[in-house]
Amino acid sequence: MPCKRLHIKMMSNSQKTCASSYQKNSTMTSDALELRSEHACFGGVQRFYRHASREIGLPMQFALYLPPQALAGAQVPALLYLAGLTCTEDTFAIKAGAQRLAAELGLALIAPDTSPRGEAVSALPGATASWDFGVGAGFYLDATQSPWNTHWRMESYLLQELLPLVGQHLPIDAQRLGIFGHSMGGHGALTLA
Repeated sequence: MPCKRLHIKMMSNSQKTCASSYQKNSTMTSDALELRSEHACFGGVQRFYRHASREIGLPMQFALYLPPQALAGAQVPALLYLAGLTCTEDTFAIKAGAQRLAAELGLALIAPDTSPRGEAVSALPGATASWDFGVGAGFYLDATQSPWNTHWRMESYLLQELLPLVGQHLPIDAQRLGIFGHSMGGHGALTLA
């Protein structure tokens, strides 16, 4: 059965156009990508990954849509989407509905989390006190003052770790990358472009 028919038959809400399957890898090294889940989507696949980040010093997560062309073996161009305040790596994949057009155009979509997360960062004074500072608010910059400069290294994470990692391990053409974002992510896209 073609993928689009499966989507239409299974779900009526256009925001939920993906049929899901689950896979998990329990081992994780510093350059390993742990596939948390994957979902058939418009002939391609929407995936959610986790990996140990050397720049952040903690596990980080990101979403990746691979179009049908990538599944057929082609290296595809990619767009890096930077989300706004309080979002996660899931937000764009779930709410934007961009996979249909990405499948047609042969584009991969990469969406990282917006900041470090977990007990190590939540325990820092003020890290969860406000929606616009701390957890969920990485601003895609590298912090310069302690204690934030230990884990809030989002610029270095994106440019020196995540993009090279996906280019090395996934069918992404690292020479054909674009960047865009919304709100805090729009600012990040302007400063990183």
